[in-house]
Amino acid sequence: MPRHADATVRQARMVLAALLLAAAPATAQDVASATRPVATYSIVARDPVTGEMGVAVQSHWFSVGPVVPWARAGVGAVATQSFTNIAHGPDGLDLMEQGLPPEEALARLIDGDEGRAERQVALLDARGRTAAWTGERCIAEAGHRTGENYSVQANLMERASVPDAMVAAFTSAQGDLAARMLAALAAAEAEGGDIRGRQSAAIVVVRGESTGRVWADRLVDLRVEDHPDPVTELARLLTLRKAYALMDAGDRALAAGDIEGALQQYSAAASVAPSAYETGFWAGITLAGTGREAEALPFLRSAYAAEPRLRQLVSRLPAAGLLPDDDELVARLVSAGDD
Repeated sequence: MPRHADATVRQARMVLAALLLAAAPATAQDVASATRPVATYSIVARDPVTGEMGVAVQSHWFSVGPVVPWARAGVGAVATQSFTNIAHGPDGLDLMEQGLPPEEALARLIDGDEGRAERQVALLDARGRTAAWTGERCIAEAGHRTGENYSVQANLMERASVPDAMVAAFTSAQGDLAARMLAALAAAEAEGGDIRGRQSAAIVVVRGESTGRVWADRLVDLRVEDHPDPVTELARLLTLRKAYALMDAGDRALAAGDIEGALQQYSAAASVAPSAYETGFWAGITLAGTGREAEALPFLRSAYAAEPRLRQLVSRLPAAGLLPDDDELVARLVSAGDD
């Protein structure tokens, strides 16, 4: 078949697949086998200190989160993109869980894929080994860079220098794994990023070793489905996630009877994300409930200014055991800021 005819067939297939995905209810089999044109840049990476592994991605494609990033605690991480074979994500994880190193797992995925010339796939295992593939028909600029504990890959970029910029940013960045992967995305965007623009982003981080509880193993799972500046929005969400993680730590300390520890966590949460007024509200409630009413009032006043209905919530807390059953105390807390 002539090359131009082959390209026409591929384009028609893409359009038909997109129409079918939009028009028909998706089944698990549909999702696993669908081919979607997700041109993007991504990073799969591991923190050698904590063992945490993850994927971060940005694309000019709606809701990239369910398509590109895949990670499993104790096993590894996969990014599958370009004209995406979504099944490469879970299948790649399954192969590595069976003991195959990333290079062998990738070879099996690619060898069995008739569309491999259009695929871009990267695998990383729990030992930090990586392997990546960029098919010859991925749209330029396209390429990948692999190293110990990371692989970056990009296609349909404005400039060929995007992968190198991502590597430089990731390897020099400070902070936890999520922060360093985010730095790689920001560097890609600064280098020109996707030539079509920006739309969605996602980040996933899992533990290096599985606890056997999937919900506890998934440390970060954030998605920006549609936004004019998805990488910046993803950074904002990561900050909020940190604040709420501190809130969770405060709750655990409170349940264990460690009042001071809980207050430290709640106060830290309020400092990390001052706009997240609920963190300050619960810090105030904890203080008030432990006899430190004067310290509680500034937190409550600030929270009420952001959301006045929180005053109504205060009166419901004694029944839940979160405040003493003291009508006068409740009345004072509700009226905080009225004077």
